[in-house]
Amino acid sequence: MPLPSTTPPFSYAFQPIIDAVERRVVSYEALVRGPAGEPAFEVLSRVPEAQRAAFDRASRARALAMAAQLGLPCLLNLNLLPHGVLADEDAIDATLRAAREAGLPPERLVFEVTESDAIADPCGFAALVNRHKSDGLLLAIDDFGAGQSGLNLLADFQPDMIKVDRHLIHGIEAHGPRQAILRGLLLTCELLGIDVVAEGVETPGEYRWLRTQGVRLYQGYLFARPGFEALPVPVMPGA
Repeated sequence: MPLPSTTPPFSYAFQPIIDAVERRVVSYEALVRGPAGEPAFEVLSRVPEAQRAAFDRASRARALAMAAQLGLPCLLNLNLLPHGVLADEDAIDATLRAAREAGLPPERLVFEVTESDAIADPCGFAALVNRHKSDGLLLAIDDFGAGQSGLNLLADFQPDMIKVDRHLIHGIEAHGPRQAILRGLLLTCELLGIDVVAEGVETPGEYRWLRTQGVRLYQGYLFARPGFEALPVPVMPGA
């Protein structure tokens, strides 16, 4: 499904997800950007609704090719538009083909779905994702805690990973209600065997409190900003 000539130019930035215990990068998230590094919303706002599915598929192929050219050494997190995938039944298969062409095995792909996305057919989407589990694909729920359907997503999609919304993380070291919510979420995910990523960590205080709760996976400006067309080396936190 080639992109229409009216599609705006775009590129990618990559931001690491780190394991603070093993002190290594476990994945890079591919973030769509304009050709000069413009933010994702500026690019996506110029894609007509009728072209979103085609853009969704083609943009992932470009992210895969760029990650491979940059020498990706770990997992790669790719964002999915749920309605785009359901409208294009070959979307995931096309991504797998693009991964193989780039020399990246499917088991190194993590598909991200934001909790706040409007999923018109949650059962259909869950069935589509689960059908590809045998290919080794991993599923993450992004911005977890930002919407109102988080617990249903945990039950219906059985994700491999959740990324806790940055608004829940912000200032958590001094906010009792947020601390209580996160403690409950960590226990739930431990029982379900789901990895937890603290997303949007920006201050040492946030990081130190999260570490006391056993959180080991992090993404945020405290460690590295997204690198435009590059795989940035994060600053690893102290013990």
